[in-house]
Amino acid sequence: MSGFSPMPPAHTHHYGPQGARNADLEVLLTDGLGGFALSSMTGVPTRCYSGLVVSALPPVQRFTHLVSPLEVLEVGGQRHTLHALELAPNVFEGRGLEVLSGVTLRDLLPERVQTVGGARVTRQTVSPAHAGAVIYLYTVDSREAVTLTLGGFFVDRDMHHVHTEAPSLAFQAEGTEVTVLGERTTRVRLHAPSAQINFLIPRPFPQRIYYRHDAARGEPDHDYTLGAALWEVHFPAGGGQVALVVQGLTDSTPEIADPWLAHEQEAARRRELAGLAQNTCGVSDDLVATLAVAADAYLVRRSSPAGVSVIAGYPWFADWGRDAMISLTGLTLLTGRFPEARDLLDTFLRSVHRGLIPNHFHEDGQGAGYNTVDGALWLAVALERYVTASGDLDFARTALPQLRELLIWHLRGTDHGIRSDAADGLLLAGEEGVQLTWMDVKIEDWVVTPRHGKPVEIQGLWIAALGAETRLSEALSEPPELAEAWMQARDSFGQFWDGGAWADALGADGTLDLSVRPNAAIALALPDTPSTPAQREAAVRQTETELLTPLGLHTLSPRDPRYRGNYGGPQVLRDAAYHRGTVWPWPLTAYLELLLSRGEVGEARSAVDGLSGHVWEAGVGHVSEVFSGNALLPGGCPFQAWSVAELLRGHVLVSRAETEAAQKFE
Repeated sequence: MSGFSPMPPAHTHHYGPQGARNADLEVLLTDGLGGFALSSMTGVPTRCYSGLVVSALPPVQRFTHLVSPLEVLEVGGQRHTLHALELAPNVFEGRGLEVLSGVTLRDLLPERVQTVGGARVTRQTVSPAHAGAVIYLYTVDSREAVTLTLGGFFVDRDMHHVHTEAPSLAFQAEGTEVTVLGERTTRVRLHAPSAQINFLIPRPFPQRIYYRHDAARGEPDHDYTLGAALWEVHFPAGGGQVALVVQGLTDSTPEIADPWLAHEQEAARRRELAGLAQNTCGVSDDLVATLAVAADAYLVRRSSPAGVSVIAGYPWFADWGRDAMISLTGLTLLTGRFPEARDLLDTFLRSVHRGLIPNHFHEDGQGAGYNTVDGALWLAVALERYVTASGDLDFARTALPQLRELLIWHLRGTDHGIRSDAADGLLLAGEEGVQLTWMDVKIEDWVVTPRHGKPVEIQGLWIAALGAETRLSEALSEPPELAEAWMQARDSFGQFWDGGAWADALGADGTLDLSVRPNAAIALALPDTPSTPAQREAAVRQTETELLTPLGLHTLSPRDPRYRGNYGGPQVLRDAAYHRGTVWPWPLTAYLELLLSRGEVGEARSAVDGLSGHVWEAGVGHVSEVFSGNALLPGGCPFQAWSVAELLRGHVLVSRAETEAAQKFE
């Protein structure tokens, strides 16, 4: 065992006893392969995704192995259960919450402290890279001898489902290693080099658990696990250290020989990520450090097709193309991770089909869905941003022919009715029963927000993608091939201006959809979208008066009769509200860009402050997917890639503008 010596972290955030006992706060640790260890900050499992989830085919085919460790401390002749399981709403088994003193996050690595019977137990948790494992490091401090019993509550299931009865698992114990056998294999190892160990015969017992977050989502909310105490670790007066390593086994699972060293290495890696991001973006504050470490959670390595990809959100999304391209700037360019950016672009360029990139890779690892009109266009934007930030002209030279082919497919026509309209050069898209834009919910045969025809942000992206071809060509001293199409589309964009406001879409029949949504702001924030100062002011005013909230932008104005102010309950209700008023954080940065283009730096900072504070309110250190339109309660994934990426990008843009403004007065 290597000695543990905490290094100064880039950021430390501490919750006292009351904040730490909030079981709705969640902590995420990831392994870079799509697997993760998810828990409430208290340690209470709150959804079927809680515990250790391991990817069998990175980053998909994910299975849950462990729901929670079993932890019991005996001190002064009294036994105290340190874990806590919710059996029914606010009914807990175990004293884990009662004895919780606080939780400290060091570069988002959690350190939980519990105090009971005069003893203090500190637990640090880490998920090492590419190991499919979670490590629990315990440090016990006590004036008298104590015994810590360790084990776990085990399952063997697809991560999206629950057991309706106790799972059939076999326990094979051999010294400090226990193997749990079901359809899959879980290995549990104890590391206690300086303590006396009592090896227990596993006597598994069924344990029913209630998941509060699944109940709130109208999903099955009870699970059955097998609990088992596996070892008793005896410490003399003064205390000592012990480690519990739980690992879901695959053919490529590496053995973790020194769990303390694994924690130190991960802590050092996270500190390096924070410092690299601060140096790269030029903003050296705690929010940049936190979001840079959070960003790392979404970057994963695919096995097929091989390469870097982006998990759209934890705990239930796989990797999605649109999300990856929107997130690329914040996740990789501002954080200084240019090799990952290049690899990410290459992953999706190699997956292009008829000019489209995958909207998502299937969770079973078999193929991909290509129902997106904006994913490929965001790729063009991301590619140009990458080349500009990195100066990587070699990659530009390789990627430019692929970009041109992609755009030509759009000009001539590809799947789902996606094609350039010869009359005006704008991009048509849509067919019955298919959802293509980011407002992409479909409930059985109901496409909730169809937007067929010419959506406004798609035209902004189309113009930006064609402009990227021109600028990349010029950077490589090549003649652009699509400049004429670029100019025609730019000249036609004015059709979306209704004389006082921007339309959300232009129907195939030429009818303007004047729904007030954030899409016009997204379009106008892109580099080539033509507009006058008066038109941009109108977009800003409308966004402020009808869409802006402290946490993002409504997807539909509350003044619209179709508005749904509540996001919650069963999936059909959530999906019906998803893009009809629910607040999304990621489009907020487009609004910030419009403000900054007008020199309104103070207004931009005020607009982003609320979302910056939310970083510590749900998925700690991260940003939620959505918020309910009325109450602004967090919903969807508590850990969302483009929410994190675009908050980081927005914060950096505003911080740079603040620095420039301050320098003018020096």
